[in-house]
Amino acid sequence: MVIPLARRMQQVRRSFVREILKATASPDIISFAGGLPNPRFIPVQKIGHAIQDVLRDDGAAALQYTTTEGYPPLRQWIAGQYRAVGLDVHADQIIITSGSQQALDMLGKVLIDPGDRVIVEDPTYIAAMQSFGMVEPALCAVPVDSEGIDVEKLRLVINNAKMFYCMPNFQNPSGISYSASRRAEVINVLKGTSAVLVEDDPYGRLRFRGEDLPPMATQLPGQTVLMGSFSKIISPGMRLGWICAPMELIEKLTIAKQAVDLHSENLGQRVMHRLVSSDFFPGHLQQIRDAYGRQCDAMLAAIQRCLPREFRSTRPDGGMFLWITLPPKMSAMELFKRAIEKKVAFVPGDAFHAHGGGENTMRLNFSNCDEQRIEEGIRRLGEVTRSSF
Repeated sequence: MVIPLARRMQQVRRSFVREILKATASPDIISFAGGLPNPRFIPVQKIGHAIQDVLRDDGAAALQYTTTEGYPPLRQWIAGQYRAVGLDVHADQIIITSGSQQALDMLGKVLIDPGDRVIVEDPTYIAAMQSFGMVEPALCAVPVDSEGIDVEKLRLVINNAKMFYCMPNFQNPSGISYSASRRAEVINVLKGTSAVLVEDDPYGRLRFRGEDLPPMATQLPGQTVLMGSFSKIISPGMRLGWICAPMELIEKLTIAKQAVDLHSENLGQRVMHRLVSSDFFPGHLQQIRDAYGRQCDAMLAAIQRCLPREFRSTRPDGGMFLWITLPPKMSAMELFKRAIEKKVAFVPGDAFHAHGGGENTMRLNFSNCDEQRIEEGIRRLGEVTRSSF
């Protein structure tokens, strides 16, 4: 029997990154492919103690159904973080989600009809394309450079766009961040349009160089949706993120979430609040930043020593990724096939492009390996590249 599938499934691709993770599960493969936090910094003992404390203090309430919007003290904590950077946000504007991936799903269902124009960066986050694909938009990809999105090209396509989705801090996949001047230009382009700006910021707390810049939402508060995640700073397996939106959107986003899972995991929300509101959290966050800065520097230094000078790399100031551009006619996919034979993995860059391109680019993750494995992995990659020149 041939099962008749919904039309939407014909344009939704499997995640190439998730497929690569299956192939790199073997411990003898040095993987720069996934977007995994370093397991050394998942606070296993602290999480265990927090679970015990929540069960002792909250009892059955922590194991009962809860409100769709989420645990109020956790939402209040998130709102406080936004107020600290100049946003007038209160807890009623925040919904706790099952990872920030669910926030993308909710936004697609609430805002996008089939054929609506959605602007994304080029390259962009694979799972955003996958999520938006379920509601059949017309994706419009606008290139990014070292300072952010190409504003002139954004200006050409912003009319009649329903949404502009971006990652202004340490973008996945490129690692670039929007400069202060580029943020101001983007704000000017969006003012007076009906496009919703979606600022996805899962990596913003992972800055290890430079100064933080305020969200663009500070200048477009009624037109911006903010997304965040606890996956990169506490634990991805707990699957907790959030969405912060103008009140006129919150009711519809709440309905969209009710239709899927009623609410995110109650015990985990209470545990997360204990962790991030404790004295432990600032030091924990600084430890991650320091380590990722060392790991990023180790990868950049190894790239300079081991890879051909024709390979050009971004130099992130935070986050978990960097982006390498190969010579124009060189295939990252062919390089990947040979690299796997040397037991080192990365993600070929074409997977991050909505409409093709990027065949000579690749994404490397530096957060999941210590400096010694980074050095060895880039050395192996260098052996592969030498056979191509």
